[in-house]
Amino acid sequence: MSALKPLTGLKVVAIEQAVAAPFATCRLADAGAEVIKIERPEGDFARGYDDVAAGQSSYFVWLNRGKTSVALDLTSDAGRARLRDLIAGADVVVQNLRHGALERLGFSFEDLRRENPRLITCSITGFDPDGDMAARKAYDLLIQAESGLCSITGGPDEPSRVGVSVVDIATGATAHAAILEALIARGITGQGTAITVSMFDVMADWLTVPLLNHEGGRTPKRVGLAHPSIAPYGVFETKDGKQILISIQSDREWGKLCERFLGDVSLSQDPRFASNVNRVEHRDVTDKIVAEAFLQRSSDQALADLTKADVAFALLNDMAGLSAHPELRRITVETPNGPVTYPAPASRFDGVTRPVGPVPELDEGV
Repeated sequence: MSALKPLTGLKVVAIEQAVAAPFATCRLADAGAEVIKIERPEGDFARGYDDVAAGQSSYFVWLNRGKTSVALDLTSDAGRARLRDLIAGADVVVQNLRHGALERLGFSFEDLRRENPRLITCSITGFDPDGDMAARKAYDLLIQAESGLCSITGGPDEPSRVGVSVVDIATGATAHAAILEALIARGITGQGTAITVSMFDVMADWLTVPLLNHEGGRTPKRVGLAHPSIAPYGVFETKDGKQILISIQSDREWGKLCERFLGDVSLSQDPRFASNVNRVEHRDVTDKIVAEAFLQRSSDQALADLTKADVAFALLNDMAGLSAHPELRRITVETPNGPVTYPAPASRFDGVTRPVGPVPELDEGV
């Protein structure tokens, strides 16, 4: 089992709140690191986001398993002294407090690394910490809006947020990967490093394709459950009212769909549909032809025929569908209010899902 916990012996001090930093440190805890979560005396405000997980916050239960909670009043001399003691023995320090908050409390990462050159620090911010917007508050939906993500999300009539905290999760995953890279580098050089991860930068990186399309003269439009640059790629309804999403990724797949599902192989040679660029240009006609073929079939027939045609497809599910999905793997996590079951981490090692630690009560101590 020890081989499945590669970060055993690593000490992480996480001065964190909400989602982004807790996501990163949760993954470190899953891998065996000792993660000491520093909370305000009243607790991480994410503890109060909702009460659906055995009377506790779904966010907190999801992202804080395997950690130890230490509540500190960092405005007090005693609280700051305790934090300094904890950091003195740390390998990694992660923080996502408001811009400049730690420095104002006397915890400059530059000074900490001068005292301990092996220390890896990771600061998660909303915007460039040296930029004009550094002091602006930044939360998930705000960055979705500021980055332009909302402008390409939703249907034609209005923009929309992504239905999960995609900015926070992406930022946490980016920070996690950067910390692991820094640990590898430290193993080679013996030196730590200072990592900064901006939520805005993470989203800008993820938006490279729509940005390049815009700068290339093809500004993406909101197309709901269609794809802005691939066709046919979207949801179609069967004659019994079920919705199925298909994705045609290549002209070869289009040919298969024409022959085995649309029943008209000549469509694959029609100059309006012969290439993806042509199909996107004539999306209305393309989608109409495909929609008519779906309306001639029941959902069972459509799924069977799509399988025979070797076409990529998915059912348009909801949370009830996910809850009962045969592919859903779960773990059970112990919490102060009893066990909670939820989706397992995606990574498995030698076919095994790592065991995870319990969710801490506020101020368990170290």
